[in-house]
Amino acid sequence: MDSGVADLLLFRLSRCGGVSAGMAAYETGAGPIGAIVVGLVAGTVTLVVGQVLFATIRSPALRAIIAILFAAPAALAGYHAVHGVVGIGDTAEIWRQVFGVIAAAIIGFVAWSRVSAFYPGNSGQGTGAATPPALRGAVNDG
Repeated sequence: MDSGVADLLLFRLSRCGGVSAGMAAYETGAGPIGAIVVGLVAGTVTLVVGQVLFATIRSPALRAIIAILFAAPAALAGYHAVHGVVGIGDTAEIWRQVFGVIAAAIIGFVAWSRVSAFYPGNSGQGTGAATPPALRGAVNDG
């Protein structure tokens, strides 16, 4: 999956809380513009709070729970999206399931990795820790 497409998909999928808040605002009389604003703010706050919590909490169990809270809805949405699109053709149900599960795994992994993007790990090198050993000398020499 192309990185740009994955980022765009995750951007939309991580806004599930924003969509829910926007719909709730619309149903209580906020109107379309108010619902859009409430949805955007709620989605952005949800993503930022999740990433900050993931980066600051030391417990691996709590960090895993936070990542699952973001990755599970993304994986479920990816499954249903691919399952529906593959069903447009004359594909057997077993292959629709297979493609849906593969998409759920890929999109869930991308969501998990995006939530944990700001966490440098235990290497003490910050975000540069992801540089492969073969490139570290080239990056530092230049």
